Amino acid sequence: MTDDYNLGTLAFSKAGHDKGELFFIVKAEAENVYLADGKFRKLENPKKKNKKHIQPVFKIKETFTLPVTNESVKRYIKIYKQEHDL
Repeated sequence: MTDDYNLGTLAFSKAGHDKGELFFIVKAEAENVYLADGKFRKLENPKKKNKKHIQPVFKIKETFTLPVTNESVKRYIKIYKQEHDL
């Protein structure tokens, strides 16, 4: 199941004050993931969230390239939202 939470996977928050927001998975642990959006939640201070409170997006056409920066995360999320009319 950890393959679903790789670096670069996008995920929607299903609970909390950020419910419905789209995030970029920065890091995954056994029960938690660390999320960033490049704008309010930067890579330097990602949000820790329980895996059961997010919905990963598995159908991502783009491939994410390293190095990961706040600008690239914002661009990645923006492209996904535009492609899916969000």
